[in-house]
Amino acid sequence: MRIAVPNKGSLSEPSVAMLKEAGYRVRRDSKELVVADPDNGVEFFYLRPRDVAVYVGQGQVDAGITGRDLLLDSGSAAVEIMPLGFGGSTFRFAGRAGTASGVGDLQGRRVATSYAGLVAAHLADHGVQAEVVRLDGAVETAITLGVADAIADVVETGTTLRNQGLEVFGEPILRSEAVLVRRADAAESAVEVLHRRLMGVVTARHYVMLDYDCPTTIVEQAVTLTPGLESPTISPMHDKDWVAVRAMVPRGRTNAIMDELYDIGARAILVTEITACRL
Repeated sequence: MRIAVPNKGSLSEPSVAMLKEAGYRVRRDSKELVVADPDNGVEFFYLRPRDVAVYVGQGQVDAGITGRDLLLDSGSAAVEIMPLGFGGSTFRFAGRAGTASGVGDLQGRRVATSYAGLVAAHLADHGVQAEVVRLDGAVETAITLGVADAIADVVETGTTLRNQGLEVFGEPILRSEAVLVRRADAAESAVEVLHRRLMGVVTARHYVMLDYDCPTTIVEQAVTLTPGLESPTISPMHDKDWVAVRAMVPRGRTNAIMDELYDIGARAILVTEITACRL
């Protein structure tokens, strides 16, 4: 199987780290463009982030990691399989104060962006006819230089926009993150192992294992707090009035859940990091 990986940019290192965590061989040098992993029957191709979806869509590679924004902008036949939980960004319109309050106000105007396909599709979806000006680099100066009336770009803190006297308007065009993609008409079995492994990594990163002892009288109340991904494991203890419960819980809510369990009478709570997970 052939898998495309971003060779540079903000998605590159996290992609490599996730693949390594999933048990694959990854490149050791940023100059390596092809890495064979015969033990897993995989060959990795390190490509420009913008090209990943194109190669996947045309069938040159079976799957790839790219940004949701780059996938949609490419217009390729690749489809998203799953989000990977990193590389998050928000794509929005911006302009001078008073330029517009929403996408409808862009009718007949010029919009500069590095994501022409994505923006053109968004405008069409809202019935807005506007000229999309494609720029390869930073677009923040497009309005100052008279190239456009508004821009569409990735917005993080908004500092760069404010420095150019711009402000965002309207609803976000897209909330993007890194995603695993495959060709639309490809058999899912071709990337099943990769999908399962990456899903395991994402799950392990977002959950911890919680073990606790619980009186049998409050089991139903306790498992309501810790339903797990499918169902918690409940085991009998030597004292028949107690059971041991094990369940995966969201990492961000661990302490709150522990407090709630103590409040209802559960005891001996233990948190364990999940280093690997197969669903």
